[in-house]
Amino acid sequence: MKFEPVKWIGAPEKGGAPWFRREFEISVAEHAELAICGLGWYEVYLNGRKVGDHVLDPIVTNYDLRARYVVYDVTEYLKPGRNTVGVVLGNGWYDHVDADVWNFDHAPWRDRCKFALHLRCGGVEVVSSDPAGWRCTTSGPITFNSLRNGEFYDARLELPGWAENGFDDSAWTFPVLLAPPGGVLEEQTTPPCKVMRRIRPVSLRRLSPTRVVADFGVNLSGWCRIRVRGRAGEQLELRYGERLFPDGSVDKEHIGIFVKSGENQCDHYILRGGSDWEEWAPRFTFHGFQFCQIDGTAELGEVTAEFVHTSFPEAGNFDTSDADLNALQKAVRESYRGNFVGIPFDCPHREKNGWTGDAQLAAEAGLCNFGVASSLEQWLDTLADNQRPSGQLPGIAPACGWGYNWGAGPAWDAAFFVIPELIYLYTGSFRTYEKHFGRMLRYLEYADSLATGGLVSFGLGDWNHVDNTKIAPVEFTSSAYILHCNDLAAKFARRLGRTEDAARLSARADAMRAALNAKYGNGNGSFAHDEMTALGLALEFNIAPEEERSATAARLDRIVRENGYRPYFGILGSRAVPRALAEAGYVETAFRLIVQPEFPGWVNWLRQGATTLWGNWDGGASRNHIMFGDVSAWCFRYLGGLVPDESHPGFSAVTLRPRPVSQLSFFRMFHETPHGRIELEWRRNGGKLEIRTSVPDGVPYQLLEPSE
Repeated sequence: MKFEPVKWIGAPEKGGAPWFRREFEISVAEHAELAICGLGWYEVYLNGRKVGDHVLDPIVTNYDLRARYVVYDVTEYLKPGRNTVGVVLGNGWYDHVDADVWNFDHAPWRDRCKFALHLRCGGVEVVSSDPAGWRCTTSGPITFNSLRNGEFYDARLELPGWAENGFDDSAWTFPVLLAPPGGVLEEQTTPPCKVMRRIRPVSLRRLSPTRVVADFGVNLSGWCRIRVRGRAGEQLELRYGERLFPDGSVDKEHIGIFVKSGENQCDHYILRGGSDWEEWAPRFTFHGFQFCQIDGTAELGEVTAEFVHTSFPEAGNFDTSDADLNALQKAVRESYRGNFVGIPFDCPHREKNGWTGDAQLAAEAGLCNFGVASSLEQWLDTLADNQRPSGQLPGIAPACGWGYNWGAGPAWDAAFFVIPELIYLYTGSFRTYEKHFGRMLRYLEYADSLATGGLVSFGLGDWNHVDNTKIAPVEFTSSAYILHCNDLAAKFARRLGRTEDAARLSARADAMRAALNAKYGNGNGSFAHDEMTALGLALEFNIAPEEERSATAARLDRIVRENGYRPYFGILGSRAVPRALAEAGYVETAFRLIVQPEFPGWVNWLRQGATTLWGNWDGGASRNHIMFGDVSAWCFRYLGGLVPDESHPGFSAVTLRPRPVSQLSFFRMFHETPHGRIELEWRRNGGKLEIRTSVPDGVPYQLLEPSE
């Protein structure tokens, strides 16, 4: 359904969440479609029923550059004769009311909530968002809502029947015509956010007559649904967090440090009162939490966590004989879900920002496990919208001025190159790099303008290293990633038939290789100060000369073993080091690096009760991050042998090359490709290795069996 130019309407003044209604007539309930863009977030109702099961729609963008509408088939909601349409709006990212360090409260798009709507029945428009015929109020039960603070709901102000025929709206006012948000209006085609799982507490601990703490056993994104009973005017306060204080109450202090107004992650509910149970969950906020503290005198009948994230389908999983590895895979998947609420971000509690580094480092893990390609594609459009005329990219997308001069850098900006290549490899779609190729060239020119001696040193480096005094030189890691981006762009150019661009980009990448070797190559396979990350990137991005690659790999293997298989690196090394080891034949070393249980390490987090990946090795900051999550993709690629082939993108031909390790007695995995499901299982049986595979019918296939 094409969304024709429409008028945007909103409440004449600010207050609580605005509610809108309009009654209309149709003669026959023929095929009907409704298209709506409600900013920041909306819910739409027809004849008292909420349309669809989406939540937190539409997905955030830079609204002054791009806004998205959603189309619904609403035939079943209508009836011949009189009907009523209702809309309620939340602030979301659009009217960002809470102050934070990222300046979203000063976003250039910020304005009063508004919406544009078309309803067509039998191809004929029957309702639009022209102000005529609509009524609105800001005196409903949602008295406050914000992205980071939470939602306040006063059930005494509920509006029974507000979206049904015959409701008395004589006390309501007329909406006003407002300026559009300013961006291109396009259809949202990604899977929407939904309540994907409902989780009952694993424990309910009463700390006092008026305080209960629920533990849901997993770190998640979303909110709590409560069932309560009590007197009119009694209030409950819900505080969300991922840790507890020693007295058992919820600790929100470490995840609220960047929010400068209001209280981070706190919902309020005021009872309407009476003998009946009241059920409620917020509409226009979300939180990151494992624990919810509920304070108040009302009787609490039930509390349930509703896990909210993008509703992408499952695309793969694996299972092994190692309980720790299975738990780690589960933690990666929970982290990916909880850090993808419309856009990929860094943590669902402290920031909710679309950090580009986190997205690119975890992209392959996401594509192995979930059908996330279309969601990543539309987020890359937002990243492209944020590019400055100079070519510079921010470290977060969307952005409103923050993140350009700190928080970005080549390893983060590489999302603009790495993710399109991965989408191509896993799905066969080249739309993303075709669409943004010109902007990619602009970025690479920008990066080249900052080079000295052929190298660049701007941006963040091997972030969250276990010892920040001993990370690989930022100039080395940043230059390595710019080199990699040039290599990828050269591939895109060749596929697009732009041979001159391809030659120029390849030459630039080769010049950076030479510069890196000249400054950081020590001979004998050594790079920089032999940091694990420096050696891993030297191998992964083909910086090490061919004649030294085996020496570099052997050096990396030795250093990892001498360090007790503990990961002495940050987020860049967490991807580069295990991959470089496995590619060089040191799969056993890489596997032991991943599963060793001591600090620092992935399994060490699990030993401390983690259900999601942490943001740093000691767990002192966020405990729900995805940037260390490439270990899942590593298992698919090396243990399962699932290696996408650029000459057969989207697995149009399949080559499986599993690499069993001695510590496992079996490994089995599946992955859904555009052509069907790939399955592989290997198992040790009586000293022999047995391998079983299944691939889609008609797809060329070969199995490269390991030489055990």
